Amino acid sequence: MIDDIFEVEQPASFPPLFTGEAVSETTDPFAKACAQAMIGVDAGLLVHSISPDSIRAAIVFAPESPLEQAMIALIACGVGFQNAMGALAPAEVAVHLGWQGEIYVNGGKAGRLRAAASSDDPSVEPDWLVIGLELDLLPRGRGDGEAGDNPNDTCLMMEGCGDISPIRLLEAWSRHTLVWLNDINTDGPRALHEQWRGLVKDIGKDITLAVEGGISGTFVGIDDAFGLLLRDGIQTRLIPLSSCLEIGDQP
Repeated sequence: MIDDIFEVEQPASFPPLFTGEAVSETTDPFAKACAQAMIGVDAGLLVHSISPDSIRAAIVFAPESPLEQAMIALIACGVGFQNAMGALAPAEVAVHLGWQGEIYVNGGKAGRLRAAASSDDPSVEPDWLVIGLELDLLPRGRGDGEAGDNPNDTCLMMEGCGDISPIRLLEAWSRHTLVWLNDINTDGPRALHEQWRGLVKDIGKDITLAVEGGISGTFVGIDDAFGLLLRDGIQTRLIPLSSCLEIGDQP
């Protein structure tokens, strides 16, 4: 009788090379993944927690390149998420990405990606790299679908995506991310560059980055390693993608 009223959510089914580990709502999947990576867990662990309010997840990677190149996983995860939303959300829903990992749905911030690694030296191959996903399903601190005190923030329900199954979205994210990782390994990052440039928010605009205590300028483009080119007057600076990294032992 209950099955006739409510859709029964099937267990998560992740693609090959990924191993899912569900944790409770009180456990931070990002911190859990970092802790597991430190003790040597295999790459591909996907720790996740789904609550009525949010999706939180993190993937453990084992890079085979210096950190600055390995950070491309952050971009692959972002484009993979946009592709997953494109497959599941209504056609009119637009998803864009911030250079520091922000996720925007119809122009409002709905979540973020974050990264931690065993080393913050961009020239050193890290033992592990963790990419985390946080996505709001309902407005932060509220359950009534109103914007509240943060009009620039949003959530899936407010953008007409309340019918998307969180676990199916998580599965789709892992599948699309894996496609991009395989493409990078086979053909390099050119295709990822092309797709990401069409999704990144605020290119050509004045921005403030939460790095080095906060720096501002015009976002004029990216380099081959997805480093951000920031123009301040006549000077253009390169801000490496590794500057978005969180220290691995303090996630």
